[in-house]
Amino acid sequence: KMANTSKDNFPKNIGIIMDGNGRWALKNSFKISEGHKKGVEVVREIVEESVKLNIESLNLYAFSSENWQRPKAEINAIKKLVIDAINAQVPELKEKKVQLKFFGHTEDFGEKIINKIEYAELETFTKDKNMNLNVALSYGGQQDILDIIRGVSKNILEGKMKVEDIKQETVNQFSCAPVDNLDLLIRTGGDKRVSNFMLYQIAYAEIMFIDKYWPDFSSDEYKKCLNNFTKVSRRFGKRI
Repeated sequence: KMANTSKDNFPKNIGIIMDGNGRWALKNSFKISEGHKKGVEVVREIVEESVKLNIESLNLYAFSSENWQRPKAEINAIKKLVIDAINAQVPELKEKKVQLKFFGHTEDFGEKIINKIEYAELETFTKDKNMNLNVALSYGGQQDILDIIRGVSKNILEGKMKVEDIKQETVNQFSCAPVDNLDLLIRTGGDKRVSNFMLYQIAYAEIMFIDKYWPDFSSDEYKKCLNNFTKVSRRFGKRI
């Protein structure tokens, strides 16, 4: 049974490190690209579930800045998949009033994908949205922190800001991440690490590690994570 979604302790902003597509494919004797394809189907299911549960934002780690070290054939298959997934899912996202946004060094993907991303963001832009779907592409948390430092330094050098003006909000303003804090971070695939995802934003996130590969993750499993979250006492350093 699902917890009452109107509870104050229900997560608003959720991050998912979708790990294990490649290993799932190898385990099932498929090509790696088939694993990524199946992974996209799971994304669709989780987005649908999140909309039903009134989640404010779903933040997905699709491609890290370190993933560029993967074989060229796999990267090309992922690029094609990004375009195919946008084409296939934008109409459905519009219908569900889910606003899509990509974050990270997306320019690394080249003009074709940049154009596709701009199209997807414009197409799904809506004033009365049900949910934000934020997808990290060519994103790294450490890189983001560097970019924040550069952005703030530039403003100080140009006299637009004083050192004492730097506050928590300043960091949020200069970060490419679309949300200030994650409430819950889920990682599939069995590894217990955060892999450079939204490092600043996960300061007080509950972290749940799932042993299943991402293509085997289901909406039931997802609901279980959300339910477990509601049972946690979140003190944020205070004694309650």
